[in-house]
Amino acid sequence: MFEQLGLIGCGLMGGSFALALKRAGLVKRIVGYSKSPSTTEMARQMGVIDIAAPSALLAVSGADIVLLAVPVSATEATLKAIRHMITPSTLIMDVGSTKGDVVEAAQRSLRDHVGCFVPAHPIAGKEVSGIEHADVNLYFGKQLILTPTELTYTAQLAQATELWTALGCKVTQMSPQAHDAAYAAVSHLPHLIAYALMNSIAAQPEGNAYLSLAGSGFRDFSRIAASDPQMWCDILLANHSELLAQSKLFRQTLLAMEKLIAAGDSEQLQADINQASTARINWQISTK
Repeated sequence: MFEQLGLIGCGLMGGSFALALKRAGLVKRIVGYSKSPSTTEMARQMGVIDIAAPSALLAVSGADIVLLAVPVSATEATLKAIRHMITPSTLIMDVGSTKGDVVEAAQRSLRDHVGCFVPAHPIAGKEVSGIEHADVNLYFGKQLILTPTELTYTAQLAQATELWTALGCKVTQMSPQAHDAAYAAVSHLPHLIAYALMNSIAAQPEGNAYLSLAGSGFRDFSRIAASDPQMWCDILLANHSELLAQSKLFRQTLLAMEKLIAAGDSEQLQADINQASTARINWQISTK
């Protein structure tokens, strides 16, 4: 059990982590901080945190575990603000959707204590944000990716693995580079496409009329376009190299299918659709 969690960022992800940690009986006290004092106070009133701190540094004072639930672009500044309270035995984690930039930020800001930092990415979330949507079950049954480096302390890595497992997560490890390449393909590019699709329809003179006719298929496809704009702007920019590489491959595939449609090549078009359908069905079966 941990004595104190220093929670920096009392939103959906941080609040859900705090609730899950409390339910599992893994922490005695939670001290929270958010940039917005009203958010921190709401988290206290909801019982997500026990004490509202006026600064990130004070939230970490006395903590043996620290969670950063802030936009990835704020990682370096946040770690710099708290590093004087970090001890060699502190466990520090994040929940960011990119890892290469976060690891580099930790190396620059934590210096001698960078081994305390265990980068984490829970494959969980909602298209809504804010402490009011915190969910004790948000992480249960979900994948959790840890991306340690050669500088990560063995003890902290073991603690992080045990903690997320105790919260009901399926914990795996990979390098930060492999993580960012994979999630550019299966998360970041889909979000980019969803945003672009909504903008392309909304910009048309009859866009609103078209949207009024959309059904469940469009609702499922476009759901992620409602995700938090600031967070996803940060993610897309942070992983821009891998994202642009995946976007290039997607555009090549899309162009090839457009050419088949223009040429009326039903045989090859159906073969391409069948290939995609089979891949989707096999993926769905493998994740059950």
